[in-house]
This record gives sequence, C-alpha cells and structure tokens, in this order.
Amino acid sequence: MKHEPQNVAVLNAPASGGRWAAGEDPVKRLQILEGAKRVFMKMGFDAASMNDVTREAGVSKGTLYVYFANKEDLFSAMMDSERAHFVELVRTTLSDEADVASSLYEFGMVFVTHVTSEKTISAMRTLIGVRERMPSLCQRFFTGPENLRTILRGFLERQVAADRLSIEDFDMAARHFLEMASGSYFKLRLFGDMEAPPSKEEIDYVVRGALRVFLAAYGISRKDQA
Repeated sequence: MKHEPQNVAVLNAPASGGRWAAGEDPVKRLQILEGAKRVFMKMGFDAASMNDVTREAGVSKGTLYVYFANKEDLFSAMMDSERAHFVELVRTTLSDEADVASSLYEFGMVFVTHVTSEKTISAMRTLIGVRERMPSLCQRFFTGPENLRTILRGFLERQVAADRLSIEDFDMAARHFLEMASGSYFKLRLFGDMEAPPSKEEIDYVVRGALRVFLAAYGISRKDQA
C-alpha cells in the first residue's frame, strides 16, 4: 500500500471555531520554523540569534517566545520538522503494489537527491556543530523511532512476507542499500570534497548499480520460486 505524505502542520481551524490559543496556531508555528530554517542554514547555530529569527519570520519577539522557549528549543523543533518531512518524502516512494525494483529505484533517487542537496548538507553541518551540547537531538535525528532505515526495513519486511525477497537480517539489508545507493556522495558533499550535488544522471547510474547488487543478493529468482 502506498502511503500518502502527511502535512507537517495540521492547518485545520480550531475546533471551537474561534481563535487559536497562544502558542497553538500551526500556521504561525510553521511560519516561525521556516524563518528559523533560513536563518540557521545561513548563519549556523552559534551565530544565529532569536532576533534574527523574528526578522526573518516576520513575527514579534513576544510571539516567538510564546512558541519556543529559547534558541535550543527552536533549533530542535526545526530539525525534528525537517526529519519528519524527509521521512514522509521517502515513505511515499515505497509502494507495496509496484514491483520491488521500481520502488527501490524511486526510493534511491529521492534519497540521494535529497541528502546531497545544498539544503540538507547545510543542515547536517549545523547539526554536527551542536552535537556535543545537544547529543539527544543528534541521536533522535539519525536513529529515532522513525528514520530512513526503519522505513526501508518495514518495506523489506513486507516484501519478504510476500515472497518477493529473501532476507535474514533486515537491518543489514537496509544499510546495504542505503550505503550503496548513496555512492559516497553524501560523505563527499558533507566534508567539502564535492562542491556541487551530483547530477541526476550520476545518481541514476549509482542507484541502478546499487539495485543490481542488492537484488543479486536478496532477490528471489523464478527458479527459486518454482
């Protein structure tokens, strides 16, 4: 079953039909988070200030502090929002109705395109910069209850249950595909050895290669099914 993307913010009106209570308006919260994202990505965590965010988001300082207690709280919320958006983005590519190869190819293309983009690389560098003072945020971003690996693992489990793949260690299989599909592009981009994101053609070439190796290791041939 193909999952539909979920909106990060629930934009429905208050149940009472009146105005949102202080700090509960999802549209205003999203407006602040979008402004904060632009500020943090441009200036980094240490150089950015709450005043910078108020100017960029177009809100008053009083409004900002109603929604977020401090800069650390705001940064954590922004990164959680980015992680949730990315998870939903890749989740929509994994269709249980489509064949395994097509789903994994779409997943790989979206995954590599996103993680090598300028926006993501900037966010990752900022996140690494606050690792020592905010270790739980970094851990939550990469190994939280729902992340790239767990989403892929769930898909692989369903494909094994449907006799389309043969896998014993699902975590290892998910890691195999993620590492092969990334083609070291993410690490090269993160550490500045690759200034621009890879082209779509480059990503396509690497993802198709990863898919061939992955299916050779975990696929079920017609002979096996006979």
